[in-house]
Amino acid sequence: MRFLLDPEQREFAASLDSMLTAADTPSAVRDWSHGDHTRGRALWGRIAEAGVFALAVPEAYEGLGPRPAELAVAFVELGRHAVPGPLVETVTAATLLTALDDTGPAKLLLPALASGESVATVTTGSYAPDADVADVRLAISGAGEWGLVAQFPAPLKGLRPLDPARRLFPLPAGGQRLATGPQVATATERALTTARLTTAAQALGVGLALLDKTVSYVRQRTQFGVPIGSFQAVKHQLADVKIALEFARPLLLGAALTMTREDVAAAKVTACEAAYRAARTALQLHGAIGYTAEYDLSLWLTKARALRTAWGSPDACRATVLSGGRRW
Repeated sequence: MRFLLDPEQREFAASLDSMLTAADTPSAVRDWSHGDHTRGRALWGRIAEAGVFALAVPEAYEGLGPRPAELAVAFVELGRHAVPGPLVETVTAATLLTALDDTGPAKLLLPALASGESVATVTTGSYAPDADVADVRLAISGAGEWGLVAQFPAPLKGLRPLDPARRLFPLPAGGQRLATGPQVATATERALTTARLTTAAQALGVGLALLDKTVSYVRQRTQFGVPIGSFQAVKHQLADVKIALEFARPLLLGAALTMTREDVAAAKVTACEAAYRAARTALQLHGAIGYTAEYDLSLWLTKARALRTAWGSPDACRATVLSGGRRW
């Protein structure tokens, strides 16, 4: 079965690509990694104006969604341009609040998330991505309870993560509990499904960018007086990456239509493994320059590695596919 974008979706992707191409995202990522969010928040506002975050928020709360297919389209472009910030976590928080069907927190928080006025982070563990910039902080406990940790001082020092566009901060104890009980388990599953779908889309975009950058580079780098892109072995490596990415695309779009845990897990592991393969190939074919943090390629290399395990390792996603619907 072929999953193709309709004209409106293609135009949406093209508009995001055009906007992000002009935004100099590598500079925004480097500033973000040092705790300077000025460029990143300005870019966040433009992404919100394009309606990306509103796609995860129902119309009742001033959103446009939920529209998972369009979310997937948008996150491919966000990954292609290595946009910094808790993008996945913000739409995950929106899904969580919506699924709880609690007019109190939802009415208070969702409109600001849809408009980009607020930034959210969500964690299921002890560390929250970009908690220093997020003003909506949600923690999901393993016991099926979740709470809002709000208005606590930004941590003085976070971890130095692999992906500089995804800074991790310890989550303090306590916080305001918003909901507990059986309904939380269902809401959590929907939120984690959204997290995996958007992570898969972001990874696909990262892989596509790495492939494009590598193809361009092998046309310029020469050995024995000819471009290395003319070597058959190099062509084979790039063809393998292209096939892996193109195989992941219909799985992603199909999962966005069904939104079942198994389909989304399959899309996540396939897209993330394809992006990781693209990263390894890009590193090998770029040679020594690919290892330098100053070279922009590193921003996509590290993101591919980080996304591979974010919101579910490859083994965890495969287990979900094989479980036939059992809980994660």
